[in-house]
Amino acid sequence: MEQLEDQADATPIWAIFGDLMSGLVGVFVLVLVWVMGIQLELTQNLQQEVAKRQAEEQRRMALEEALAEPLASGRITLDNGRIGISGSVLFALNSDELQPDGRQLLQTLVVPLQVYLQEHGELLMVSGFTDDLPIQKNNTRYQDNWELSAQRALTVTRALIEEGMPQAMVFAAAFGAQQPVASNEQAEGRARNRRVEMAPVPRAGQDAATVQAARPGQGHF
Repeated sequence: MEQLEDQADATPIWAIFGDLMSGLVGVFVLVLVWVMGIQLELTQNLQQEVAKRQAEEQRRMALEEALAEPLASGRITLDNGRIGISGSVLFALNSDELQPDGRQLLQTLVVPLQVYLQEHGELLMVSGFTDDLPIQKNNTRYQDNWELSAQRALTVTRALIEEGMPQAMVFAAAFGAQQPVASNEQAEGRARNRRVEMAPVPRAGQDAATVQAARPGQGHF
């Protein structure tokens, strides 16, 4: 009789222990599902980043291939998708009048750039840059470096259109002395900063650098 009472008293303890184990197993399953969910999200993010980098690399290689000839001749540079042309090739100092050699260079770029833009559904942003030296006082045409860089960008944009680039595929932007690529303390660095860059950009969701962009002929920057 006493043994039966002991067994009866022990039964609730095993029941409680079973419930506790069931709860722990449930918590473990929830944690496991949560960890697997995080791992899956991380894997997807990694795959997306890899795909993005592969697309960027393919885009860069396609642009290099399209511009192989002028790149090989050293007439232009290509850095992170930005096509750079020295200001001295295109313009005389403190001028927005396109030089003959500069126009000839732009003429050679129109066809490969147009093909590339059409294949990738992108637009061409033409950006003007200057050094940080103020405009000479005897130059009454430009108020400051912003205006000079704007006029140069517009000159190049219009020249591209005149040479066959569809107007809907190109626009101009002005940056003045902002975003230098070299120190302005030396003449060599200032010469590098006086430049025009052309960069393919998406048709939608353009980045903040294009806020000051304007279509050719609108005249505001």
